[in-house]
Amino acid sequence: MPRGCERGRIMQRRNAIVTIAAGALWASARAQNESEPGAAPLYLTFDTGHMGIAALVAEVLRRQQVRATYFAANERTLEGEGSLSRHWGPWWKARAQEGHELASHTWDHVYWRADLPGREPRFRVRPSAGAFAGREFSWSAEQYCQNIEQASERLAYYSGKKPLPLFRAPGGKTSPRLLAAARACGYAHVGWSPAGFLGDELPSDTYPNRVLLERALKAIRPGDILLAHLGIWSRRDPWAPAVLEPLIEGLKARGFVFRTLRQHPQYAPWIAQQRA
Repeated sequence: MPRGCERGRIMQRRNAIVTIAAGALWASARAQNESEPGAAPLYLTFDTGHMGIAALVAEVLRRQQVRATYFAANERTLEGEGSLSRHWGPWWKARAQEGHELASHTWDHVYWRADLPGREPRFRVRPSAGAFAGREFSWSAEQYCQNIEQASERLAYYSGKKPLPLFRAPGGKTSPRLLAAARACGYAHVGWSPAGFLGDELPSDTYPNRVLLERALKAIRPGDILLAHLGIWSRRDPWAPAVLEPLIEGLKARGFVFRTLRQHPQYAPWIAQQRA
């Protein structure tokens, strides 16, 4: 048999195995979401920020028996070290041991600014963390992917658990070309639902914690991906635990259950494909 035909058959068998695995994981995720009669899934996610409320968030989630997905960048913290520095290694390890999922938020918290012309994908970007924070650069797709990968590798090193093949672009700012480049190097992007924006980035004087809590309890719907941070520099009144715990309790009372993004029907097949 010609070598090319044999290679083709091997690839077909491999693709079939990946498809079966992806379908099984999707079915498992769906079954988990439907395992409790009347239960509606929500997906709670956190981005790093200054980490000032990280311990409070972990305590609330532990008490409420809720698992979340954390997106991490090496952002400046209140302690002066990066959120992916050695200082925070034990914290990430503890979260992994509790069953939370970890994923990349890019190493330097890199904002996409624009696509650049040319056949090969290039992007204008601006890191907001690290030695080059605030400066703009022209990056290739490979450079952007390396920045995603660096955060993922550091999380794996600290936690002993392989992060999800997902990432969240800072500010949620992307383009179709950027998303395609990230997928080509093994990462699918995760945004958040409109009602899932929990408002901890908003000013305290016009959006006090009481308003944020009431708005979220009223607006959140089944399947929403929720977004908050482990500390926002500009917010005067800490969002956690003032909002987080009553929000979780209120959503549970409405029949919601909390899942990680590993169990999300949109991302479960992708995760299976990347790990096959």
